[in-house]
Amino acid sequence: MLNKRNLFGIICLIVSLSIFSGCGNSEKKTDDKDVLSKKPESSVSEIQKFAVKTAETTAPKDTETPPEQGGYGFEDMADKMGYVTRTFSEEEMSMFGDPGATKGGILTTITSRYPATLRTEGQNSNYVENSTFGGFLYEGLLQLDPIKYDFMPGIATHWKVSDDKMQFWFRINPNARWSDGKPVISDDVVATWNLHMDETILSPSDQLTYGKFEQPVVESKYIVSVKCKELNWRNFLYFGASMPIYPNHIIGDLTGTDYLEEFQNTTMPGTGPYILLDKDVKNQISYAVTRRLDYWDADNPLQKYQYNFDKIKFVVVKDNASLEFEKFKAGEQDFYTVSQARRWVEDTDFEKVQKGWIQKRRIFSQKPSGTGGYAFNMREWPFDDKRVRYAMSYLFNREQLIEELFYDQYIVQNSLYAGSVYENPDNEKIQYNPEKAMELLEEAGWTERNEEGWLVNQEGKVFRFNIGVVKAVDYVVTPLQQMLRDNGIDMQIKFVDGNTLWKQLMDRSFVMYMQSWGGLVFPNPETSLKSSLADQSDNNNISGFKSERVDELCAMYDVEFDQQKRIDIIREIDGIVMEERPAMLSHYAPYTRILFWNKFGYPEFMVHRFVGDYRSIFQYWWFDQEKVAQLDQAMENNTALESGEVEVNFWTKFAEKEKMSQATQSESDGQ
Repeated sequence: MLNKRNLFGIICLIVSLSIFSGCGNSEKKTDDKDVLSKKPESSVSEIQKFAVKTAETTAPKDTETPPEQGGYGFEDMADKMGYVTRTFSEEEMSMFGDPGATKGGILTTITSRYPATLRTEGQNSNYVENSTFGGFLYEGLLQLDPIKYDFMPGIATHWKVSDDKMQFWFRINPNARWSDGKPVISDDVVATWNLHMDETILSPSDQLTYGKFEQPVVESKYIVSVKCKELNWRNFLYFGASMPIYPNHIIGDLTGTDYLEEFQNTTMPGTGPYILLDKDVKNQISYAVTRRLDYWDADNPLQKYQYNFDKIKFVVVKDNASLEFEKFKAGEQDFYTVSQARRWVEDTDFEKVQKGWIQKRRIFSQKPSGTGGYAFNMREWPFDDKRVRYAMSYLFNREQLIEELFYDQYIVQNSLYAGSVYENPDNEKIQYNPEKAMELLEEAGWTERNEEGWLVNQEGKVFRFNIGVVKAVDYVVTPLQQMLRDNGIDMQIKFVDGNTLWKQLMDRSFVMYMQSWGGLVFPNPETSLKSSLADQSDNNNISGFKSERVDELCAMYDVEFDQQKRIDIIREIDGIVMEERPAMLSHYAPYTRILFWNKFGYPEFMVHRFVGDYRSIFQYWWFDQEKVAQLDQAMENNTALESGEVEVNFWTKFAEKEKMSQATQSESDGQ
């Protein structure tokens, strides 16, 4: 289910560690023999059942609402009424889960922070923990499919968009039920919008996002409509796919303040496949979601092989990455995400891995990679000269850095959208080329060297600048300093705290900035590339990039409702930006690295194509009865199990096949 926090915000600077599953930097090691004989807590030969029925009574089938008002039979007339839906081929349906999946068992994972609230809206709810468990409890009107990330039915079966793209209609599935058994109706959508627009929930960004809509209108019991105040393709995404729907019979009479207080430490009924039971909430210790036996959409072919664990338990281990890793090795959590290259190379060959009890996988996907590297301040000397920026990029030996510092675990980046469908394939594949760099520097006036060996221009000014960094990244920046020094450029490293760095970035008082920016599934280039932002402070146009054509493309992008055309627009933007060279990008990882106990079944693809991380385990994996028994026996007898292939390239091959198919189709259309 889509995390709306990933869609709404302006691209944010990534400064925090990952929350879940051991994404730390600790160098501490423990002798694995101390815990070799300990079985994982959830490894028992018989997978136990914990799912619950949540509703005392369930509303009966509605036979009174006529088809034209969204009742049963609506499907037969939907097309004539202008509504659309989404269907899938047999091949596509295989991407929604594995028919071999079975239900049951408790999946245990570790999180480094206990939620500040159990609410999923309002003050203090904008954290990864809340969006994670909220995705199990609540659903939107629509979902995004795992193949193309296009719209598909959720609570609503059909939808309609006006010709001017300013009004949307949704037909709610009359089978949809809340976890307390009550039917989902149009009033629930209105109540949800009202909650977001209530300023007393103390979340101003909600009013910015949902203030772009007029109040939704109840057209009938199952049909709801909404009008937009301005044209933007994201409006349909925000309202349709990223707004979880909440029950009017619970929140309809509450003020925002009431909501904050009443649901601070508990949750309300949802339509999702899980429920968070009060008895499973242990303040500052753990919390868990439990699978619902009476989930309204359980038999949907697109849903029935997903969300297989009866209970998913989140255990809090606060800010101790080393302890998280040791707990995983001891069997106290079921999987572990390895974020650090050193740990993956040096620390994942312990005896339990060698014996096959613990499996390791590097799974490639098309999740947004974000960008990392060094941003130039193009507003000022020396990087106001394009030739100098190009020269710098040719002096940055990324291949050497990746090989020597990052254990050859990453890929050089030549796009703002590297590894995704938005990457422009025609971007220059920048390579280390000091000869070419020196030619460009000479053209830019850096023709001489002084007695100390530094490059100087005709005025005798030394090519010298400062870069501010936090002490923790010294080991990454120092190699670049030496690369530049070898070619006569004096980059002086200054250690400053994170707050000072951020202030320098926002008020543009920097020369070059080491950056790491998160990626978005749906890019929002305007916030970081619009020309009007270039000479202003406190925004994400860091380098001072300006381009009339990019401004035009951003305007086109905002009102283009066709996803493929939006992809084409972003690719053109990517090409223009990379040609201007506002930054020298470094590297990225188009994969996730996971260790897991050898008791799971999973689809061939293992992770979601566009999400591509540990969250796919919650959605697609299951406890395999045979593997559980084999693991128990192997640990009892100290024997080995088979280790599978470490590299998983399903989505890479899928994308190549898809690209070939599209090329063939284009040739056919051109004939």
